[in-house]
Amino acid sequence: MRLTLIIYSLSAGGAERVMSILANYWAEKGWQITLLTFDNGTDGNFFNLHQNITHRPLGIAGKSPNVVKGAINNIKRIWILRRAIKKSAPDSIVSFVSRTNILVLLASFGLKFPVVISERSVPSHRSIGRTWNFLRRWCYPRSFCLIVQSQGVLAYFSEGSNIRSQVIPNPVVASNGHTPSSDRGKLPSEKKLLMSMGRLIEVKGFDLLLKAFAKISPKHPDWSLVIWGEGPQRASLEKLRDDLGLTDKVQFPGFTKSPHEAMKQADLFVLSSRWEGFPNVVCEAFICGLPVISFDCPFGPREIIRENIDGILVPPEDVDALAAATDSLMSDEETRNRLAKHAPEVVERFNLEKVMGMWEKVLTDSVKGKVSC
Repeated sequence: MRLTLIIYSLSAGGAERVMSILANYWAEKGWQITLLTFDNGTDGNFFNLHQNITHRPLGIAGKSPNVVKGAINNIKRIWILRRAIKKSAPDSIVSFVSRTNILVLLASFGLKFPVVISERSVPSHRSIGRTWNFLRRWCYPRSFCLIVQSQGVLAYFSEGSNIRSQVIPNPVVASNGHTPSSDRGKLPSEKKLLMSMGRLIEVKGFDLLLKAFAKISPKHPDWSLVIWGEGPQRASLEKLRDDLGLTDKVQFPGFTKSPHEAMKQADLFVLSSRWEGFPNVVCEAFICGLPVISFDCPFGPREIIRENIDGILVPPEDVDALAAATDSLMSDEETRNRLAKHAPEVVERFNLEKVMGMWEKVLTDSVKGKVSC
């Protein structure tokens, strides 16, 4: 099969990671994969690509200074995209993320190539602007199928619309030969580590995590907190840490390309997001045999975490509840070990072959013109 995959870039991020997994899997399978990205390719890719993938950076990324210039630039983007799509002559197209999906649908209008689009966030919690939202409502029903990551997002698009849609979770893949196990190989130590990971932005709720940790840190002098990731809120989060008196207890080491190696040093993982699409990082923590505490935010955590089997869910944005649950597990090694024992079962529930089979069913149906979702 010839596929054209389209995404803004392959920078660090959940959508980019999943796109690279899909592209590499199908290239390894012998499919002809063309990957179109909006960037100019000068910054390189955060994720490695299979040698048989044809990657074409289109050089159409960038912000516009005003609405008029933005409209002109988007017309140019659509024209360049259209030429690139025609040149790749795919059997089917897969596009990721809202605005990219819209531009791809506009660019492919009338070309008779089926387009499968995927939302990677929560539209009810993340606005793309009035004009883009109007275009989304107009364009999305023209796709062959909309892929979402959770039942909550599916409900958002299903209500009062004629958009064909289907839930396909993200595949869980152990990287760098890491074997899923509740035994992380961590040496016994008096020092314990609480961990979180993600882009340093407001939606990830690291400010809430810092406030929760500040409430319980004095009770647990042997515990420290490390938050992996980078982003625009670094300075404000570091200031909050210092204001809370946690300077010596909390670290922000930045990005890591080896999350599993970092997680193997932890004892407990916390997801403090205000909302999520499908939190890959929870699956990665489970692969490493870590028990997880998470806000029960919309929409992904509840569809991954099994309450009191491999993790704990607390009311969204409730700092006191997060502090209480974290305090409880930090104090109870037996319960942590019990939860950790079941954590690697996430691989069975979201394994690569199962998830890719769902994708391939949609793509095969799109080529045959058979409505499957």
